[in-house]
Amino acid sequence: MKRQLVTAFAALGLVPAILTASPAQAAGPSAAQLLAKVSSCTVVSHGKYATDDGESSTVNICKKGSAFFWKADMDIDCDGVRTSNCNENTDPWYQNQTSFETSAGKSFQADKTHYFVIPLPSSRFSYSSNGIKPGSVAAIIYHNKVVYAVFADEGPSNIIGEASYATAKALGIDSNPETGGVDSGVTYIVFPGKVPSPVESNSAIDSKGASAATAFVNS
Repeated sequence: MKRQLVTAFAALGLVPAILTASPAQAAGPSAAQLLAKVSSCTVVSHGKYATDDGESSTVNICKKGSAFFWKADMDIDCDGVRTSNCNENTDPWYQNQTSFETSAGKSFQADKTHYFVIPLPSSRFSYSSNGIKPGSVAAIIYHNKVVYAVFADEGPSNIIGEASYATAKALGIDSNPETGGVDSGVTYIVFPGKVPSPVESNSAIDSKGASAATAFVNS
């Protein structure tokens, strides 16, 4: 189910900060509240995406208020810092860099930081043209559970639905980079420009994500 990532190398240019451990998830809207806000789709992508290489294109990128969202599968991204969970032996598609960097100027660590993937800009959709900066936070929902994550890596321009090993694990999804993930049922809601600091800290991600999600639900 895992597909090969196309990685573009760029830096966030954020101020260095100490990485903090991730505590319990910050308070925020329930999965039901968030899903109710994205129950209808105003399509903004110019064409649909496939969830895996060689499959039919069925997924639109939609917009609600200032947020962008899509409903897809989840493949496992293990790119970035090499660890016992994420390396050439555990992941046939492993790359030792992510498209964007942490506040310390290093690649993200997939089995530690909650991050997700957006397709490379194309005629279908350009994240940069729509105000989605590297590090923008998103609410990712699966089986009535919400995990906040940041945009840290890019995928192929025609494929959508991917997040880090740590994001999958937090959602209760099999995080094995070669055989894990789920085929459907995952909702990604992105809040453009809402970037936590430090961007690699799950506690900062939770705080910024809960705040952005609350504003979205109440808008």
